[in-house]
Amino acid sequence: MHQEEFLRYIELEKRYSPHTVTAYKQDLADFFAYIDKSYGAMAPGEIQHGMVRSWMVELMEAGLAARSINRKLTTLRSFYKYLLRQGASISNPMVRVQPPKNAKKLPVFVEADKMQKLFDEIPFGAGFEGLRDRLILELFYATGMRLAELIGLKLEEVDCNARILKVLGKRNKERLIPFPAVLVKQIELYLEMRSRLEQADPVLLLVTMKGKRMYPKMVYEIVVHYLGLVTTLEKRSPHVLRHTFATHMLNNGADINAIKELLGHANLSATQVYTHNTIEKLKNIHKQAHPKA
Repeated sequence: MHQEEFLRYIELEKRYSPHTVTAYKQDLADFFAYIDKSYGAMAPGEIQHGMVRSWMVELMEAGLAARSINRKLTTLRSFYKYLLRQGASISNPMVRVQPPKNAKKLPVFVEADKMQKLFDEIPFGAGFEGLRDRLILELFYATGMRLAELIGLKLEEVDCNARILKVLGKRNKERLIPFPAVLVKQIELYLEMRSRLEQADPVLLLVTMKGKRMYPKMVYEIVVHYLGLVTTLEKRSPHVLRHTFATHMLNNGADINAIKELLGHANLSATQVYTHNTIEKLKNIHKQAHPKA
């Protein structure tokens, strides 16, 4: 009964999506089925933290990923908070349950020679769309900016003389990003072709053939298409180009604090994930070069 009330609560009052409600329902059903099987029928308030831990162990032994287990634990935390607010339970076993740590995935990036091939050998075309699409790839790789930042980039925020972009990032925080001299020519060629469009957006740098604001899916598909011509990576996206920018900068000696500022990270810990790629590269070099490796 408590489970049904909780599910109605998250559906009607918390406005959770049908998909989330279904997932929560299944999580609760799985948990209480385990309790019934292992300890016998029990009310939620009778369940101890050790019982929750034993369920976690069973899930781990069954091969469930830490991320999936954490999602199930989130369901239980929400459920017990609801019971406490309703006065239906005086104890919360979740307080003493430590979630398993998610395995950190190394950022996926495109190798430098593949990026070189993209800009040296792949034809983009000399028309408006070709110039725009190349500029999109060039900007992502040269600056490491986010997808939303690129779409929102304004004409007035591009200073070709100083070779500086003013980017509005997360939490409305502005940052300045330098770009290489070779990109100036690409911007100028694009702007000249852009000026021929009728009723082009007077504010934004990048627009569609109809002069309208670009949308995320469109930019995403452009990136996926062109990266697919030079790499067999399964994951290809604007964010992969952001990872590529950061990894290549670090591999070529850039200070990690400088990369943090360029990426617009609030904390250095978010940037340090790229050092793992560098360490892996050094391990491979050591393995190939050292006689005892």
